[in-house]
Parts: sequence; structure tokens; C-alpha cells
Amino acid sequence: MMRIGCSVVVAIAFLLSFMASGSMFGAESVEALSADMITPKTKQAIDRGLEFLASRQQEEGSFGTANYGRNVAICALAGLAMMSGGSTPGRGPYGEQLDRCVDYLLSNTQKSGFIESAGSASHGPMYGHGFATMFLAECYGMSNRPDMREKLKAAVELIVNTQNNEGGWRYQPRRADADLSVTVCEIMALRAARNAGLFVPKKTIDKCIDYVKKSQNSDGGFRYMLQAGPSRFPRSAGGVVALHSAGIYEGGEIKNGLAYLNRAFPKKGEKSNEAYFYYGRYYVVLAAWHTGGDMWKRWYPAVREEMIQRQRKDGSWMSPISVEYATSMACIVLQVPNNCLPIFQR
Repeated sequence: MMRIGCSVVVAIAFLLSFMASGSMFGAESVEALSADMITPKTKQAIDRGLEFLASRQQEEGSFGTANYGRNVAICALAGLAMMSGGSTPGRGPYGEQLDRCVDYLLSNTQKSGFIESAGSASHGPMYGHGFATMFLAECYGMSNRPDMREKLKAAVELIVNTQNNEGGWRYQPRRADADLSVTVCEIMALRAARNAGLFVPKKTIDKCIDYVKKSQNSDGGFRYMLQAGPSRFPRSAGGVVALHSAGIYEGGEIKNGLAYLNRAFPKKGEKSNEAYFYYGRYYVVLAAWHTGGDMWKRWYPAVREEMIQRQRKDGSWMSPISVEYATSMACIVLQVPNNCLPIFQR
């Protein structure tokens, strides 16, 4: 398979943006593809974070030894963090570590296509499956693994076949109830798979769009489940990204969702909800990146400074879930302007 580096991906994205805008000096395309927002201080934080992550990888490819050790979601997120800097499986500063991530996830892909490591802690196995599928889809075409296509295809089919009647997904791989948080994870995996050339039924995407739109409250935010519930910032950012991942970039739901997020712009000295801090910042930065313009110019620098301030002396970040999770999420967020991952490209 052909391996595509970050510089090539960026060049292709720039060309597509140039063709769409009709001008190589279009303000939006220059802004979107510029890495100038990754300051020297930010670059130093990223480098230290990635070095820390690499030091935490086990020989089998998993990460960490705490409660979430061997968790496939954290393995996938760590891999995405390394790919966000331009490394690909077998190539770049973290090519060897990425090879081990791929090995680990493929070795834990069941015949059904379900990606799960037996005995690892998980709030919901479908989170892990979604992130793992997204990571493998990003690696597809960059890796020489002959077994990747069939296992990735099975993983995608499992997502399609476990979508419930409402159009969403839940913690377990079965067609029962659904929640917005798991749903955004699965639709991003499907978007990555479709970008990689795998078949995803239009019906699946359309049902997901309907589910996400029905999850929106009158204030523009999103509730956890369809039945009822308040809006919350982290999942509202995820709701906007879910629509973006399904190909919806305009309309009332997007406009109202972005307005809700902008009303929650962090105030200096304000304490964030620690349990969902990295989750919320990950999704809001992706929402801002896809939106561009003033939203991107406001949100990325604000989140960038929050992340830098939170980094610990050893290069890591910490959350109630695990140090590997927080460090992976922080490194992904800080590297979004690199525009290296197809799933994040505008």
C-alpha cells in the first residue's frame, strides 16, 4: 500500500481548497491550513507529550498499566496523537509505535468485527470500538498489513449492523437504546472508513443525522438521550461534530449548536468540569476547525493556552480516566492545525 506523509496530505488539501475557492490567497483556506498557530511553546508541549506517550506503550502495543491499561480506545487515541504530527505506520518519529498500535488493535478484533481487549476497563465497549475503527481507517492505505482491510471492513459492518431504530448507538454492540456520546464516536468512525474507500450505506448516515438533530434542545445544545435531558457543553460540541462528520455543515441545527458553544466560551480563571474537560475540548476544537473563521481564531488559542497550563513536568496531562487518555487528547487537540489526519480535514 502507498504511504502518504503529512506534507503530502496538506498539499492535497490545499489544492482542493484552492480549486474550491478559485484563489490561492483565499483568507479561509490560508487560515485553515496554517500551522502558525502552533507556537514554539506549543510545539515543545506537543513534543514532550508524545515522548511521554511513547514511553508508556507496552511491548504488545497497548498503553498504560492503570485501570484503563490495555484499553483499545486509549491505544487508538495515542495512535491518532502520533499521526497528528505526521508519523504513519512504519514511518516517521513514531512509526514503530504506530505499527504496534495497529498490531494490538488487529489482534483484538474478533471474528464479528468487534474490537475489544478482554479484561480491560471500559465505560462502554462501543467507545473503544469506534475510536479503534477510526484509527485503523486512518491507517488504511498507509500500512502493509494484508489483514487490515478485512478486519476493518468487519469492524465497519458491526457499526452499521448495531445502529438502533432511533439511528444511534449505545455502550454495547447491539441494537438496543442509544445515546449521543457513543453515536458521535461511531459516526466519526464511519466517516473515516468512507474517506478510506470502504462502503457505508447512505441509509445508516441518514438515520444518524435524524437521531442527532432530534437530540438538540431549544437552546441549541444537545441532550444525552432522546427521551429528555438538559444540554451540556461537552456533548453539545460532540453533537455539532457528529453532524459535520455526517456531511452537514449548514442549517439551523449547526447555527444554533455553534451559538450554544460560543456562549460557553471559557472565561479567564473559570474552572472547567474536570471529568469531561478533554472530551469537551477535543470536540469543540474540531467543531471550530470545521467551521473556520472567527470561531476557529477564538477557540483554538484559548484551548491551546489551557492545555499548555495543564501540562505536568513529565510532559503528561492528567484526567480522572487516565494519564494516557488525557495526554493523547491534549496532543491531538494541539496538533489539529497540522491538518495531517483525513478525518479532521475541512
